[in-house]
Amino acid sequence: MSELRFVHLGFGADAVEYQQAWQKQREVHAARFADEIPDTCLLLEHPAVYTAGRRTEDSERPLDGTPVVDVDRGGKITWHGPGQLVGYPILKLPRPVDVIAHVRRLEEALIRACAELGLETTRVEGRSGVWVLGDPVERRPAIGGLSLDFDPRLTDEEFDPRLNGPEYAPSNAGQRREDRKLAAIGIRIAKGVTMHGFAINCDPDNTWFDRIVPCGIRDAGVTSLSNELGRRVPVAEVVPLVEKHLREVLAEEAPSPRAVEPAAAG
Repeated sequence: MSELRFVHLGFGADAVEYQQAWQKQREVHAARFADEIPDTCLLLEHPAVYTAGRRTEDSERPLDGTPVVDVDRGGKITWHGPGQLVGYPILKLPRPVDVIAHVRRLEEALIRACAELGLETTRVEGRSGVWVLGDPVERRPAIGGLSLDFDPRLTDEEFDPRLNGPEYAPSNAGQRREDRKLAAIGIRIAKGVTMHGFAINCDPDNTWFDRIVPCGIRDAGVTSLSNELGRRVPVAEVVPLVEKHLREVLAEEAPSPRAVEPAAAG
């Protein structure tokens, strides 16, 4: 694996419009495929924008018709915006590509960065990204005075948190002591080279997530480093930590080709 370089596209007042960054990704992807450049990770902030992966359902989009950019990554709908560090690692992987192993490496780097800040995070089975675990169900506060037996999210298949007030809002998951996502991951691999990547919530306004069903998940919420650590954690503080741990993880866990099962004799 080649040496990883980092490119800062723009932060704060210089945040990069999503479509502009997407075009930059395509250019870097083509150059990496042609071996004109080494593995490259673009780091940036976006102005507020909703993006929808290929598996997004109509019922997960904003109810008020807010524009959504449909993209070619995996996963579902999410939000990007000020206070969130976005990373697009554009890496050449050995073939046959192991997509899950690539996602796990990104998660590991972010978990280590959070640990250096003093926050314990983890993975959740069946749900990509980096999570802060909530309390066991039996120890969580009742919502709206209802016991867990009557929690509509568990009993109503058509329950929509966007229509049911702040007590169900994804941004309030910490108050409910539920599992909450700190960093989202959505990738695409084309011609053996990765695109898209991760977004870690440093100090954003998480109420932006309340207008959608983030990542299609209705029974958990979102959080930020600032919320969890009880102090403002700006993007600038997180950038060097993510660079450090991403470089370390990718060096330690060099991707190997996915094992190919021999064809059964027929």
